[in-house]
Amino acid sequence: MHQKSIYQEFQFSKEDNLLKRFEEIQDFIYSHDGLSPQQTLEEFVKVLFIKIFDEQSGNNRFVFADDEREGVRSADKINVFTNRIASLFNETKKQYEDVFDKDDRIRLSENVLGFIVDKLQNISLLASANDVKGLAFQKFLSHYEKGGRGQFFTPEPVIDFCVKMIDPKEDETIIDPACGSGGFLFAALEHLRNHSAKTAADIIKKQLYGIDISQSITRIARMKLILEANCDTNIFCFNTLESIDSVRQKLGTHDGFDIVLTNPPFGAKISETHLLSSFDLGHKWVAHQDCFSRTKILHNSQTAEILFIERSLQLLKDGGRMAIVLPNGNFDNSSLAYLRYYIKDRADVLAVVRLPQETFIPYGTGVKTSILFLQKKSHEKHPPKTFFSAILKLGYQGNKNGTPVFRNDKYGKPIKIDGQSVLDEDFTDVVRDFQRFKTGKNLEYSFSYSIDYSQLNGRFDYDYYSPQHRKFIDKLTPNNSVRLGDICKIVKEKSKKLKCPDALVEYVELSDVNTNSFEIINSTSFSVHELPSRASYEIQTGDIITAIAGNSVGTRKHATALVAEEYNGCICTNGFRIFRDVQIDPYFFLFFLKSDMFLNQMFMLRTGAAIPNVSDTDLANVRIYLPEKLMIESVSQAMKKSFDLRTQSRLLIEQITL
Repeated sequence: MHQKSIYQEFQFSKEDNLLKRFEEIQDFIYSHDGLSPQQTLEEFVKVLFIKIFDEQSGNNRFVFADDEREGVRSADKINVFTNRIASLFNETKKQYEDVFDKDDRIRLSENVLGFIVDKLQNISLLASANDVKGLAFQKFLSHYEKGGRGQFFTPEPVIDFCVKMIDPKEDETIIDPACGSGGFLFAALEHLRNHSAKTAADIIKKQLYGIDISQSITRIARMKLILEANCDTNIFCFNTLESIDSVRQKLGTHDGFDIVLTNPPFGAKISETHLLSSFDLGHKWVAHQDCFSRTKILHNSQTAEILFIERSLQLLKDGGRMAIVLPNGNFDNSSLAYLRYYIKDRADVLAVVRLPQETFIPYGTGVKTSILFLQKKSHEKHPPKTFFSAILKLGYQGNKNGTPVFRNDKYGKPIKIDGQSVLDEDFTDVVRDFQRFKTGKNLEYSFSYSIDYSQLNGRFDYDYYSPQHRKFIDKLTPNNSVRLGDICKIVKEKSKKLKCPDALVEYVELSDVNTNSFEIINSTSFSVHELPSRASYEIQTGDIITAIAGNSVGTRKHATALVAEEYNGCICTNGFRIFRDVQIDPYFFLFFLKSDMFLNQMFMLRTGAAIPNVSDTDLANVRIYLPEKLMIESVSQAMKKSFDLRTQSRLLIEQITL
């Protein structure tokens, strides 16, 4: 019995719904040819290029004829079809020789290829409404963005936010030097179309440029723009970190760009000497008081995003603007102070916006990030102020699928505008606040603030300058406070006991401290050779220990304790620092270490994306408030009494018998 064709079983959709057709094609490829999601997308994009080339040529060879469909089991008929499509692909490769390699081929089975052509042959991609095509392809790609290929993608709300903050003007040129699938360029195109009378083709040909090292992903970026306007695009496939002269030559321009919008790859290490040597930031820098200077010594390796910062600044015209998404370590890590000096030397910091940790979780990573907005210097005058804000609500959940989150009224019912649910997000508020800030008006969103540009020192992070953390700190002056490092010894030398691998010691972790009572409440016995690598310092009776690492640093759960006699000689984790030989009243000092004045300083001094920590230099510079003598004595007496009462309580409990 003759088996029915899989094409005969499929009812072809009559609706002009490109998204539905794209998704049906994706599912069919994935289920019948066993390709990975990435391979599925790559093959589909190849076929889209063939389809567009066939429409451009007007030869109408992108068809799956009735006799070919009916004779699907006939080798002759199938060969005619596949040979025709293969020939079309060869011509497509010549037309788009900068997109395809000569040896690229279609890796789809005959049946799957026939299915795709059958689904697309009656649709004109060039004649369809641009907004329909673009929206369909955007939504289609979103499945891949949340499906494990997040290294190529930036969340759409973040992209739209950056574009609105930068606010491209009618004739400004825009480049993304790590363009991925072209999300920033597509959003910039939409912005320019909404704010000018220019056609999409004019904008794409004259104003939008993108570079990416991945050939398969630049195909997607080009397709995204081709579906908006059937015209040449300025999407290039090469390494953006090549010499700047080579990059400019390949771009065909030496004039620079008005705007850079980019989310460079995070964490990748660049170690090739020929690349590092061409970058200032590929070299080591040394500090001279508040300045840094470049040495002739190369780093062994440098993270890609740092080199992208320098390259992006090189691509800008003087006075050009830039939005770049970066890991938070670039904003606060003490080891990267030279990077922030370099940036301030060459650009003005217009704004810093912190993103929540869950921003990129649907896209494959939980790295903490912020967005840096810069303007390349064109004169000596700095802007009077720098804008800071924080996004708390993204409009989607930090889960695998990035599930949308909508706003409800006070009764828990969805808020709707023109029948559409409203996303619960902060981006709109921050854009509005930035616009108010630029006109000198007061900020309204509670997480936005500004500082005088002269206050912007070696840190760029939101928390460091936050008024919430500085409201107590501002009360501290040289007349009523002292440096922590001046009133005690900060112990950070490893214990000699650690040299005896078989010795038995008691070990104290951060979790062994009762944060409410200033007490160590537990220790664990270990042989030295069994200790975790973080085991470091030996504590003594009367020492005060405080946490300098961990998510609780600077919060109400910050661990601080007075070392009682029973824990004398214990080894503690290097997540603590030990204060010894305290030269002010120790009980007052202990109380101050739980005050808002201390905790706010510790919180704003935290650095590090994975495990927050406070450097020894910053810790030594923390200001300790010294009120009048009577206040110190009063606090000290109350603290002593509380410790005595706890001791009495324990003794009473121990005396109870049954």
